[in-house]
Amino acid sequence: MIHIALIGYGKMGKMIERIALDKGFVIEAIVEPASDQYLKSITALKGMNIDVCIDFSHPDCALENIKNLCELKLNAVIGTTGWHEHLNEVRQWVSENQNGLIYGSNYSVGMNMFYRLIEDAVKHFNHLPDYDIFAFEAHHRQKADSPSGTAREISTIILNHSNIKNTVIYDKIDRQPAPEELHFASIRGGAIPGTHEVGFDSIADTIEIKHTARNREGFASGALMAAQWLKGKSGIYNFQSIFGEILNG
Repeated sequence: MIHIALIGYGKMGKMIERIALDKGFVIEAIVEPASDQYLKSITALKGMNIDVCIDFSHPDCALENIKNLCELKLNAVIGTTGWHEHLNEVRQWVSENQNGLIYGSNYSVGMNMFYRLIEDAVKHFNHLPDYDIFAFEAHHRQKADSPSGTAREISTIILNHSNIKNTVIYDKIDRQPAPEELHFASIRGGAIPGTHEVGFDSIADTIEIKHTARNREGFASGALMAAQWLKGKSGIYNFQSIFGEILNG
């Protein structure tokens, strides 16, 4: 039995709560500063029986949340993005406090399979220089960051394995992109949970690999799989890197 605390009680927090209860997790606490019904701060978790905290709060408070969790020596699954430029600092906090932390741009099980398909496809298309790579994403209008952490992860996968693409452009460009530039467009609107597509285009045809999230259940299930894996461990881990190990138990 795993005892968890939820940091942030928005749509993702509520989804994680529902699935966690169905799977036999025990929710010891919920931290949501915007509500008088729940704990106002992470520091209030001190001394509680918590195996892992799961944070799907907001990019603006993500780094402070991580620091507080590390200082309390609480293991944590961090689903919030927008802080990864401070990764070295976070590594130091985890090392100093000997807690466990998993971070990731996307906890969807399907998305992590999508990452693997993209990597394999890019390697194959390295042998077909007539094909150019493009990518785009679409999310609901309330999403706080653009491009998303998932878009950045996809871009990294492409750049790491392509023999041609070596830089990514997320913004509008008023010129022809260079062959080595990956143009990754972002759209925000409506209530779209998340759509990501990578295409390989030539004069002859187009091949597209697409992932569409129907709802947030896949993200919540992945985060809970990560929490189960992290119980009792120390160190910092990238969810995408350990996804295979998590699948294998």
